[in-house]
Amino acid sequence: MNQGLNISGYSPLKGLNDSYFRAMSSEALLSVKNLEIHKEDLSLVQSLSFSLEKGKTLAIVGESGSGKTLSSLALMGLLPERLKISGQMLFKGQDLGKLQEADWSAYRGKEIAMVFQEPMSALNPSMKCGKQVAEMLSNHGQQNHLRQRVLELFRRVELPRIEDIYDSYPHQLSGGQKQRVVIAMAIANNPALLIADEPTTALDVSVQSGILQLLKSLQAEFGMAMIFISHDLGLVRRVADEVLVLYQGQVKEQGSAEAIFKEPKDPYTKGLIACRPGPDTHYRRLPLVQDFLLGHVQDLEFIDPSKKEQLALSRTKLEPLLEVRALHKTYKSKKGIWAKTQLVRAVNAVNLSVYPGESLGLVGESGSGKSTIGRILVGLEQAEKGQIFYEGKDISGFDKKQWRKLNREIQIIFQDPYGSLNPRISVGESIAEVLRVNQHLKKEQARETAISLLEKVGLLRDYAKRYPHEFSGGQRQRIGIARALALQPKFMVCDESVSALDVSVQAQILNLLNDLKDEFGFTYLFISHDLQVVRYFCDRVVVLKNGELLEEGLAESLFQSPKEAYTAKLIADQGE
Repeated sequence: MNQGLNISGYSPLKGLNDSYFRAMSSEALLSVKNLEIHKEDLSLVQSLSFSLEKGKTLAIVGESGSGKTLSSLALMGLLPERLKISGQMLFKGQDLGKLQEADWSAYRGKEIAMVFQEPMSALNPSMKCGKQVAEMLSNHGQQNHLRQRVLELFRRVELPRIEDIYDSYPHQLSGGQKQRVVIAMAIANNPALLIADEPTTALDVSVQSGILQLLKSLQAEFGMAMIFISHDLGLVRRVADEVLVLYQGQVKEQGSAEAIFKEPKDPYTKGLIACRPGPDTHYRRLPLVQDFLLGHVQDLEFIDPSKKEQLALSRTKLEPLLEVRALHKTYKSKKGIWAKTQLVRAVNAVNLSVYPGESLGLVGESGSGKSTIGRILVGLEQAEKGQIFYEGKDISGFDKKQWRKLNREIQIIFQDPYGSLNPRISVGESIAEVLRVNQHLKKEQARETAISLLEKVGLLRDYAKRYPHEFSGGQRQRIGIARALALQPKFMVCDESVSALDVSVQAQILNLLNDLKDEFGFTYLFISHDLQVVRYFCDRVVVLKNGELLEEGLAESLFQSPKEAYTAKLIADQGE
């Protein structure tokens, strides 16, 4: 067993007993014993115990609401005052739970640092990036040669054009660059413990891989211990020495990463691992976590990959439902008030065909043109040049009135449907409004149809009375799908529609999309940076790079034998 965490196997649901905790190493950098977090009478984290040594990585995994982030905020002294904690959090012999706010300045950002999931929440949008990192240094006693120190940190986190980035504002950087600035800020004072809270969730696979490699190299360079928080077990497997699985605030299982992934003991852990698509996932439906928790796991229907490809090939003999010819789209970019306007070619002479009943995957890094193409195909953007044929008719010159009519057949599901839902009206009314306007249904008939659509996507009838903010991310995604169904579309663009979801919720949504495809004959353009999901869900795949179509082919064949080095790197970066 790995010696980073002296954990002796499987932990029972109620936590760890005293003899277990005493077996943990007395040399640990961090020892947490029976940590409890409460909100009034509600227990949010229960009997959490672990030990972590210098230079080792503990991954804390679980779905949203499991207590992962709350536990890390407790270690940083950042819990809201309304939450109460008990138990021990010994860091270098000091119980962090007993520190007063004035004492935290000696620890927070100096001894213990944190990298957050969304870098924009950790960066001041009105302050240049270099100044923000310099401020972190000066707050902890470093006053000399700050610019040089910051530039060296930027060099260590492998940022390009470090002088330019020093004088740039956060909004002028890409997502991966912002995350590297946050990492530079976190390591500025050589902390003994780094907490990485979902640091790569919204990033492309190549950027994600780079961030993971960076964290590991920095850990080796500075000898840091790391707590890596994630719901993605694929990432955890690549970085963790030890794994702790949380479910609704309770420890379900903990042990070495090798043991957890090779022989998981708890049904919840088994479900988390099983519901994540992988290279060998060839099932009609993905298993669900709740099936494992309820003991309802059944034999899964296997789909022969060769037969799946034969069916995909047969569809390409049909007339395309939608066809794109020599599509061009250019944006104007300006990086400062006095800077010259530059033209950015987002889509360059792209040709593609989408056939009836298929799921076509569109993959590539940020800036490759994936989302731009998706938005053009649903009328949210207009191309400068090129033609778009839908059912043989050229729609590229359609005006807004013509697009409103066509949007009954062509719909889009966004990554975060919250932005497309009116927060002031109930979700039932939001769907009913679409039915009244487009299907010309009377009020009562529209209301009942809206409820039936919610039930169709696996939500309860009573949910129709609730408002968007009352739902989880996965539930809002289902509402977005129900709203799209109200128009009875033939073609749906899924733009990163499962990327930000827990793996368990992601499996539910993918199963739902496949069920709707079988029932209604939908055709999907599936845009994603998650190649494992694309491999499982899609029939064919198109690879984009810098706005140009680089490669396309049947999904399984392309993943097994990519022709282009860029495609091979994308696949390798995700660990397939």
